[in-house]
Amino acid sequence: MKKNNTLSRSLLGAAFAAALASPAFGYNLYADSGHELNFDLEAIAGTFHSQENYLFDNDRNGASWQEGYIKYGFSGHYGLASDSALFGAVNLLSSATWGDGDSGGFTSGDERETDLEDAYLAWRSGKLLPALGENGLELSFGRQNVTIGDGFLINGDALNLGDTFNDGVLHFDRGGVYWIAARKSFDRTAVARIGGQDGLRADLFWLKSDNKGQAETELGGLNAEYVGDTGTFGLMYLEGLDVNDRYANALGLTNRNGQETLSFRYQGNAGIENLFLSGELVNQHQGDNSRPDADAWYLEAGWTFAALPWAPSISYRYANFDEGFDPLFYGFNRGYGTWFQGEVAGSYASPFNSDADIQQLALRVAPSETWKLGALLFDFSDTAGGSGAVDAQELDLYAEWVVNDNLIVSPLIGFYKPENSAATGGTQFDNDNTNVYTQLLAIVLF
Repeated sequence: MKKNNTLSRSLLGAAFAAALASPAFGYNLYADSGHELNFDLEAIAGTFHSQENYLFDNDRNGASWQEGYIKYGFSGHYGLASDSALFGAVNLLSSATWGDGDSGGFTSGDERETDLEDAYLAWRSGKLLPALGENGLELSFGRQNVTIGDGFLINGDALNLGDTFNDGVLHFDRGGVYWIAARKSFDRTAVARIGGQDGLRADLFWLKSDNKGQAETELGGLNAEYVGDTGTFGLMYLEGLDVNDRYANALGLTNRNGQETLSFRYQGNAGIENLFLSGELVNQHQGDNSRPDADAWYLEAGWTFAALPWAPSISYRYANFDEGFDPLFYGFNRGYGTWFQGEVAGSYASPFNSDADIQQLALRVAPSETWKLGALLFDFSDTAGGSGAVDAQELDLYAEWVVNDNLIVSPLIGFYKPENSAATGGTQFDNDNTNVYTQLLAIVLF
C-alpha cells in the first residue's frame, strides 16, 4: 500500500486496519518506461500494560512491556509487452520486545532478531489474456504474506512467539513482538490469481510455514469468488499436506496433516446503502483422531447512520466455534475485533477462536477526517468444553488518530472480567478481578 496523503473520514478505520495488517510505504528510487524500483520502509511500535497475567505467565502480578519493528528493503516492477509485468520484493525485518514480556507469557522481553521477511517474484498478465480481463492472471512465488477473504482462516503466518518456550530441545522463538505480529510472510508460497476485480475469480495456492508455533504446516487450497454490486460470495477449500511431527506432537496439531477445511462466506451490503453484512460457515474434517471434526461460523450485521453527526455505526456479531476447531492462520484484518476477539481475551487469556460462543457489539464514530473512536463489548460463553471455565466479558475503548502524513496513533483501554481464576479452571492468575489493560500504538509512515 502506497502512502495516501488524504484519508477521508469513511476510510480512516480501513486505513488503520490495512496499515497494521500489512503496511508498506516506499521511496521511489527509479522510474522509467514502465520500470520502477522502490526503497521500502515501515515501522510500528507499541507500549502495553496489564494488571493481570494469563496462561504461561503465572509467577507475578501484572506486566508492562514494549514491542517494535522496522522492515526495510526493496520492491519494484519491470514492464513487459501488452502492459504485463514482473514485480517482487526483498525485505529484512528487525524486531524487539522489551520489559516484562507480554501478559500471556508468550514473550520474555529479551527477544531481538533480524531476519528475511519478504522475498518473492510475481508476474501479472496485463492485456495479454483478454478473455480473463486486464491483469486477469497473476502468478507469484517465494516468501510473502497471503490473505484469503477477511482473514477468518488465512491472514498471513502471523503468530510471533518469543523465547519463553525454548527448552533446549524445542525452539519456538520467532523474534517476539507478539501483539504487533511483525512477521507475517509464509516461508514458501506458490499462488495463481485468476480473474479481475469483478465477477468470477479464483485463487489457487500452496503455502509452507516455517513457523514452529504453527508446527511448520504445509497446506494447499482453492478459493473461488463472485464479486458483484451487492457483495462478494466466496467458497474455499483447504487441505493440510504436512507438518513437522516434533512440533505438531508438542502443540497437539498432528490433525493438520490431512485436514480438510471447507468454508462459504459472504460480505457486502445486499444492495442497501449504509448496511454491512458479513458471515462465514466452516466445516473441518481432521486428519487424525487427535481432534474431533468441527464446525465454526459467524454472522455479522451493521448499519451506518451516515446523515447524523460523526456518522455513527453500530454492528452485532455472533460467532460459534466447536470444541476442537482449528482456527489455522487467522489474524488482524478489518480492525479491532477481527480476528483477535477482545484485546485481552483474544491475545492473552483465551479463547483463541475455538471452543466458544462469542458475541460482539460494536459502536464507532468519526468526529473528523483524522479521528475515529470505537467501543467493542464482548461476551465469551460455552467455553472449555461447555464447562464455562473461560467464560468472560470484555469492553475495549479505542481511538485511531492520523496525526499527520507520517504518523498514526491508536490508544486503547480494555476491561476484562473473567468468571473464574486459574484456581477454578480459568486462565487469569491468582484472582478473577477485572483487569484494566492499556496499549498505545504508533505507526510511522515514511
